[in-house]
Amino acid sequence: MAYSIVPGSLSLSRSVLDRAADRRRDQEWLEKAWAAADTQVALVAGDKLAVVEDRTALRLVPPAAAPDGIRIFLGIDRVAGAGMTADGRAVFAVLVSEEPDDSYAGLRELGAVLDDREAGIAVNVVGLANWHAVHTHCANCGAHTDVVDAGHVRHCPNCGLSHFPRSDPAIIVLVTDDQDRALLGRNEAWPEGRYSTLAGFVEPGESLEAAVRREVFEETGVVIGEDIEYAGSQPWPLPSSLMLGFYAKATGYAINVDQDEIAEAKWFSRDDLRALVENGSMALPGNISISRRLIEGWYGEELTGSW
Repeated sequence: MAYSIVPGSLSLSRSVLDRAADRRRDQEWLEKAWAAADTQVALVAGDKLAVVEDRTALRLVPPAAAPDGIRIFLGIDRVAGAGMTADGRAVFAVLVSEEPDDSYAGLRELGAVLDDREAGIAVNVVGLANWHAVHTHCANCGAHTDVVDAGHVRHCPNCGLSHFPRSDPAIIVLVTDDQDRALLGRNEAWPEGRYSTLAGFVEPGESLEAAVRREVFEETGVVIGEDIEYAGSQPWPLPSSLMLGFYAKATGYAINVDQDEIAEAKWFSRDDLRALVENGSMALPGNISISRRLIEGWYGEELTGSW
């Protein structure tokens, strides 16, 4: 195999903000940063972010204009001469309790249009927002947890346990056969003509390569050999996944779908794929997905048509 994802094409893997984790427990520094005139605050409601009117950038407000809510320190712009100290400009987020209106947008809409800085901010804070939403109480004793470490830890005052954000590893793989055809599948919940690469969560005690083999066999009956190549990763904080992309070579090609998650799976040549996409009978994953980039890496160029 000699396929690869184009460098920089993974929309949700971009980030230039220094997360400055060493500042998260420095309460004096955090208060000073929050009071600085040039500090910027992202607003998050549910898993959507406040955006400017044309919906091409985040609406970042000064601290004085930020509403009440859980405050999260996201990091520092390390720009010479900028910011309240030599450290640079601080960036925070506030988790807004109200339901999002039309002035908010989600990552599926924003991922491909934000610049590197704001894409990194968006992915980070949406992941944290989703984590906070489901960790209000301690999994050990059930007591309500307190937000500490500038929004990056929830501490239980009853049993003393600290809870940290987690990312769930999931493999996503484009499989090829001996004719260099790609294996794509359609989820049971998707309409006809919508296809993607195969994916699944890594189980406890399982290597990534073992997860690739297991998931592909469970979902399609296709057997994967030793030829597995890592292609890249992309966070998918909806709610908390880290997608680990692979290319893999099949050694057994018969398809027998599980009829649970996967309704159908097929081998596609490049000519097949282009013809189906161009005549509108097949839709590929969206441009912000690693699945789309895996397919294009195999195909050899960008493709049109997405869901």
